[in-house]
Amino acid sequence: MHTLSFGRIVYALTFVTVLLSAAGSAKAVPVRRSEPPPQDDPFYTPPSGFQSSAPGTILKTRVMPSPLVGLSSFTENVAGAWQFLYRTTDALGNAIATVTTLIEPHNADPTKLLQYQIAEDSASQQCAPSYELQSNGSGTASVLDVLMMDAALNRGWYVATADYEGPNSVFTCGLTSGQGVLDSIRAVLSSTSTSGLKSSAGVVMWGYSGGALATGWAAELQPTYAPDLKLLGAAMGGTPADVNATVNAVNGGLFAGLIPAGILGLAQQYPDLNTYIQSQLIPSKAAAFNNASKQCAAADLQQFANQNIFSYFSNPNVMNAPVAIQAINASHMGSYQPKIPLWMYHAVHDEVVPFAPALAVVKKYCSEGSTITFTQDEISDHIILAITGAADAFNWLVARLNGTAVTPGCTTRTTATSILDSGALVTFGSIIFNGLQSLLGRPVGPTSIS
Repeated sequence: MHTLSFGRIVYALTFVTVLLSAAGSAKAVPVRRSEPPPQDDPFYTPPSGFQSSAPGTILKTRVMPSPLVGLSSFTENVAGAWQFLYRTTDALGNAIATVTTLIEPHNADPTKLLQYQIAEDSASQQCAPSYELQSNGSGTASVLDVLMMDAALNRGWYVATADYEGPNSVFTCGLTSGQGVLDSIRAVLSSTSTSGLKSSAGVVMWGYSGGALATGWAAELQPTYAPDLKLLGAAMGGTPADVNATVNAVNGGLFAGLIPAGILGLAQQYPDLNTYIQSQLIPSKAAAFNNASKQCAAADLQQFANQNIFSYFSNPNVMNAPVAIQAINASHMGSYQPKIPLWMYHAVHDEVVPFAPALAVVKKYCSEGSTITFTQDEISDHIILAITGAADAFNWLVARLNGTAVTPGCTTRTTATSILDSGALVTFGSIIFNGLQSLLGRPVGPTSIS
């Protein structure tokens, strides 16, 4: 039996991911920014009186106005893609409207749905997935997100991905995000006459990092906010169970740009916090800090890399004020118990989203009777596990949609690297193969695999 070193495996995976991205950049026609961003697109404006509609009600429907973006600038050859403006609820209990995108593969199985949470990680509405996924929109969907959604589409599953941060892009606000995810599921399950997706379809959820925050909150809130939804399970990795822990971990480092986006995202949900934050900014630095409400995650990471974010404030302990503590604590996970089976995975040495809070929330869930399989990956970091942990998560979701029963209770497993788990390399190879197929314009769906 041949043994591959972890370094060689990671090198190969990274090489393939870069290759897929570069292939699109080398041959694709440059993206045309012809579609207006959400803030300028009337489709995103709800009709008068929408507040009286039930959560999950579809308010507007359209075929995706420009082709679905695939790897880099290539477009996806799918059977259909629609966008639904739907009613949901924010963290303060207000009715709001946001958009979800539903994708139908070729040879679709209308009894299976993946609700996938893209890690938007931005406080700007122009970075919403509904716009990112349009080839004539921002076209900035990550290679990994596209590969994971394609994996589901190539199984014949419908895939929905919501603008779960809502119209105000409230990045890091767990309540708004979780409710936005649940109402997206309600909306797309009611779209049968448009999409063909059955209202009785089996539903699973998946998200990593910022997408795991939304997924985790949806799992926590489902029993009380959406007991009508019969969810089969959720997979989430690199889960930011404690926003404060992430702030402390990334400040002054390469991922420091997550902090301004997170602060402004919360401030856009809580007016009192916004007033306070703006009053504490050093006037000469305020414009630079507020750039985070106008740009996407990549620009934030570039602008704020290796900076002490709290040097932008007259009081470096700005987030210790009661108004800030209240908002941050409201987004900590663990206040509610998920009733659906969970697959959770986290790097022990995660440099972006610390491991300890995720482990703590797993222990809390388990003490309350949740069913969880938790994988501790000893070698990966945050970015690497997004790649190496994906195959295990996907295989678990396949089992849920295929009706395989889950043994109740909690299991914690430790692995050197998830990519070497049984079946993981084969699944990841299939995901990469399908990505290469989509670059060639092959139909995305079960028929694209010969």
